[in-house]
Amino acid sequence: MHATQYALTLPADYDMAVIRDRVARKGHLLDDWEGLGFKTYLMRERGVHGSPVNQYAPFYLWNTVASMNSFLWGGPFQGIVDDFGRPSVRQWTGLAYEEGGAADSPARVAVLRRQQVPNGAQLTEAGAEAAREAERLAGEDGAVLAAAVVDPSRWELLHFSLWEHDTPEADGDAYEVLHMSAPQRDQLPRTL
Repeated sequence: MHATQYALTLPADYDMAVIRDRVARKGHLLDDWEGLGFKTYLMRERGVHGSPVNQYAPFYLWNTVASMNSFLWGGPFQGIVDDFGRPSVRQWTGLAYEEGGAADSPARVAVLRRQQVPNGAQLTEAGAEAAREAERLAGEDGAVLAAAVVDPSRWELLHFSLWEHDTPEADGDAYEVLHMSAPQRDQLPRTL
């Protein structure tokens, strides 16, 4: 399991209806993408959920590297590049994935929380703790799913969770979920 995300931070006076319209028109294009666990089309709007910025920041969980590469190099990502320039794409290795009690509900809010793996930490224990945190988040009321991923080039953990309501039981940056393509979500591996 692999995760990717790119964030397009937009001007403070940017009309976020442009992003909403883009997702409404194009969001379905990945609904059947082979090897994609899910893509959440995420947006932060300045002043909403405490966001200091306007931002479009899709988050992906991939079942295969080949599928991820096909997306990045095979065409669909070129639309973002053509319209907004080439963003930096962050990548993480998956540690844990858990379905929540509201797994069958549409996700309304996503929460992302970054955490450094402390110097001197036992990596086995840090990975196990990240998996326990994904399980804890997935067990909260209203959780659709939760995942934990790591960027070993920065030793940064990312906790990702989706929620069916606007008041998630998680700390971090909150994003509105505009659409979710989940062609192979049921094939994502659980805790690794």
